[in-house]
Amino acid sequence: MEIPVTARKPTPALKAFGSEVTRLREEAGISRAELARLATVSRSYISQVENGATRCRKDFAERLDEVLDTSTALADGWEDLLRTTPYPQFFADFPMAEGSAVLLRSYQETFVYGLFQIEEYMRALLTREADFEGRMRRQAILNSKSPPVISLVLGESTLYREVGGPDVMNAQLERLLEVSEWENVTLQVARTAHYRGISGSFTLATQENGDELLYQETTTGGMTSNDRADILFVVKVLTALQGRALSVADSREFIRKVASDRWMRT
Repeated sequence: MEIPVTARKPTPALKAFGSEVTRLREEAGISRAELARLATVSRSYISQVENGATRCRKDFAERLDEVLDTSTALADGWEDLLRTTPYPQFFADFPMAEGSAVLLRSYQETFVYGLFQIEEYMRALLTREADFEGRMRRQAILNSKSPPVISLVLGESTLYREVGGPDVMNAQLERLLEVSEWENVTLQVARTAHYRGISGSFTLATQENGDELLYQETTTGGMTSNDRADILFVVKVLTALQGRALSVADSREFIRKVASDRWMRT
């Protein structure tokens, strides 16, 4: 799953880590294809790691140590890499793509979209100050001279899931109503139902030159991909989801009703 150069340029730290993976693989006499098979990933992903174009998770570094019989060499190298970024390790590949995107398309199933979260909502979710600061930095693109076009579908449950208490939720839903009026934002609510192909939150960042990077949430964090098959699948299911979701106007009314009925104190 290669990452476009425009989305993330290899940093010195990523290149150093990738070079170490290559060195240890070659010392073991294993090809990239063989390492991919043993580590149960694609050959292209091994290439991305070795070229410094993506940052793997720690459990993958530990898996490589096991496959290559290198004790904790790569896991230790990964720990060094962790110190170079303020973002959670599973998200480290995405913020640059998000920050330079001209179009962001997202479906959020669990929590309110990160770019639209208010500070109190973020504080309730994020335990590390570095994670909070990273998310605040991400939101800076909303106030840029040329903010991205944002097409967002929120699962109904995000409006009912209490984060930070009723006052925070009421303020958060007011924020959603505010951004839903912005010219560059299309916000829809998808009522709770089965939507074929949808099994978790995701965001697709599209660059001005057409390059795209997909971020998909998982139980233990998330993953990034620019595999065309992955992106095409997500575009198809998101288009179908948008067709079944409430209209923009009906979504606003639904958010107002939830805020009034569920979160507004009498």
